[in-house]
Amino acid sequence: MALMTSLVALSIDGMLPALAPIGRDLGANAGNQTQWVVTALLIGLALGQLVYGPLSDSTGRKGPVHVGLVIFAVGCLLCVVAGDFRAMLVGRLLQGLGAAGPRSVSIALIRDLHAGREMAKIMSLIMSVFILVPIAAPAVGELILLIVDWRGIFGFFLLLSLLVLFWFALRQPETLPRERRKPFTIRKLGRTLATVLRDRAAIGFTLTSGISSGAFIGYLSSAQQIFQDVYQVGSRFALHFAILAASIGLAALLNGRLVMRLGMIRLSTWALRSICILSAAFLLASFGLPGKLGLLWFMVYMILTFFCVGILFGNMNALAMDTLGEIAGVGAAVVASVSLSVSIVLGAIIGQSFNGTVIPLVGGFALLSLASLPLIAWADRGRITHHR
Repeated sequence: MALMTSLVALSIDGMLPALAPIGRDLGANAGNQTQWVVTALLIGLALGQLVYGPLSDSTGRKGPVHVGLVIFAVGCLLCVVAGDFRAMLVGRLLQGLGAAGPRSVSIALIRDLHAGREMAKIMSLIMSVFILVPIAAPAVGELILLIVDWRGIFGFFLLLSLLVLFWFALRQPETLPRERRKPFTIRKLGRTLATVLRDRAAIGFTLTSGISSGAFIGYLSSAQQIFQDVYQVGSRFALHFAILAASIGLAALLNGRLVMRLGMIRLSTWALRSICILSAAFLLASFGLPGKLGLLWFMVYMILTFFCVGILFGNMNALAMDTLGEIAGVGAAVVASVSLSVSIVLGAIIGQSFNGTVIPLVGGFALLSLASLPLIAWADRGRITHHR
């Protein structure tokens, strides 16, 4: 379960060190074109999340996971043999569509079998692995590049997905009996989408989640260029990426304690305000001082900002789902898909604005966190009204 939920992070972070050679070999050297290798996977993930969760409620848990892992493996194979950039993007889209299956279904599968402390124990293990994967994945990619070329990274993803598929098929029994399954129709999905759009709290927090995460997606798309082209860290890219990923992981671990004292709204609001202030300060320093701020100052800014991002990750989905109790299963799929779709669009704009400096990224964090503040307040008023 831990590995299945981590396939997306591994598929993004593990190949970031290879973006430059992928661009050279496949003829994608124009500007920021290689960023679409990241974006294509996220588009597939956003589309796939709408389907797998509701489908697993109708057909059982194992079938959608099998289908997702097979599609992911096909996407990996296509990336391995890709002869041009278009084939690479198709392969990445398939990887995203496939990874959405195990990512969406695995938590529901655990919920079928366990509750209370037993579920908490398993989820703690999964969260530990989920936090460690983004920290270690770029180093794995760097290690593979020392042995073979970038196609070896996708070969590693292919082998891993096949191992997970066979292990899951052989060892995991079906957890949703036929009598508990619910029919799935496109009409039901449409009704749920309409319910989310009409619910002020649900759509407000969903949009807040998407907007506030947009700059993070922009970071993922441009991280390789920022560290290797702007700051020229070379082979130390994996180390710097891991440090920033660890700050998100630390925030995720602390959020459980902080939220009990401060509440989700207060904590999320302060996180957004902090990102605004940090980003504005960095921008002012960048324009006020001769020359660009060095790597050390950028890392300090990003560590603090990513800690706030980790706080937002821990709370926004829970807030979006707070008023959707009666349609929680399909509602979670709709919320995740809409939120990610918004993030992809905004992240692509920020990533494609990369101009050899970190200003577009920092400006993106500043503007999107500022835009999120009135939205989260508006959504919270809707949540309070709903609970009354």
